[in-house]
Amino acid sequence: MNDIKKYGFTTTILHSDRQKPIEHGSLHKPIHTSVAYGYKDARELAAVFQGRQPGYRYGRQGNPTVSALEDKITKMEQGLATICFSTGMAAIGALVQALLRSGDHVVSSAFLFGNTNSLWQTVSGQGVGVSFVDATDVANVEAALLPSTRIVFVETIANPRTQVADLKRIGQLCRDRGILFVVDNTMTSPYLFRPKMVGAGLVVNALTKSIAGHGIALGGSLTDTGLYDWSKFPNIFDTYKRYTQPQWGMAQIRAKALRDFGGSLGPEAAHHIAVGAETMALRMERECANAMALARMLGADPRVATVHYPGLPSHPQHAIATDLFSAYGSLFSFELADGIDCFDYLNRLRLGVPASNLGDTRTLVIPVAHTIFYEMGAERRASMGIAESLIRVSVGIEDTADLVEDFRQALDG
Repeated sequence: MNDIKKYGFTTTILHSDRQKPIEHGSLHKPIHTSVAYGYKDARELAAVFQGRQPGYRYGRQGNPTVSALEDKITKMEQGLATICFSTGMAAIGALVQALLRSGDHVVSSAFLFGNTNSLWQTVSGQGVGVSFVDATDVANVEAALLPSTRIVFVETIANPRTQVADLKRIGQLCRDRGILFVVDNTMTSPYLFRPKMVGAGLVVNALTKSIAGHGIALGGSLTDTGLYDWSKFPNIFDTYKRYTQPQWGMAQIRAKALRDFGGSLGPEAAHHIAVGAETMALRMERECANAMALARMLGADPRVATVHYPGLPSHPQHAIATDLFSAYGSLFSFELADGIDCFDYLNRLRLGVPASNLGDTRTLVIPVAHTIFYEMGAERRASMGIAESLIRVSVGIEDTADLVEDFRQALDG
């Protein structure tokens, strides 16, 4: 395992920890709970603080168990470096905390996870301009760019309506303009897609979802793909320019967001996520197959008005998804025909669990407009195409026939 590049996705992740020495021959990186790290020579401590020597300073800024997970995520995304955070939202918030200043501008997809949408709304009231656009067409992104635009932010597959961003052409646009392209890869996962392929400079993953996979740990990450030229980013402080130029961005994010803002991932959660990641490929293959079977069944039933799933030829971005992703993901949403109450339907399900999470081993369902998108109001929901009857489904690893039968019998009433 000296040259991990010749191995496949799962083999690489399984044996990642063994690339560095582990105490007592353990196959997993142990859970290190200490928040303080002592040195025999005080000069070593100073060298670590000054970045002249590798090591750990304080638990909020780094931990051996978390570092092992960061190495795994970096390998998954074929990146330069990764920083882990306490949640996916903390990772996105790090972009604001570390990289943006008053007067800057962000272009964001209008089709966003509800909390990300809320964050950008907050940021827009704090001196940073945010333009929301339909990112399924690069022309809309280009039309929104300003001289002060620092970041273009999109999700691969939007939650919950599954719109797919025009990723390749947006990536090329950002390269041509020297703008940092940030892609949230949560809905696809590094197994189905690597945003580095389309020129992303930073990649967001909500580790809670498909990477951890079992609904037992919160976490998030930012990965630097190594593609962005940080000398083009005007907001890098001179303090962090003592590092080599490719390291500037992550050095500033680790200091200004992780250290100063404190959204650190705990070692226990990091361990759960790292162990869960070992089976991500196996889980994703089953979940994607189940999602396709459910979407096809529901799409063929006249009691279902619409199914939103990139794997269906009827999806507006089916061709983009087919070109970029190795499968179409484990999330879809659908609208019932008029006269069928979405709450009654959900209550008739025996396997689908009404709950708010994604990427779990269990199939989870939620009435979107009445829960996770309720706060934004009817007008904003309508602008995002969120129907009042929309049901989001995060498909699990149950036996396919059992799931199909469950969702069918709930239609029978």
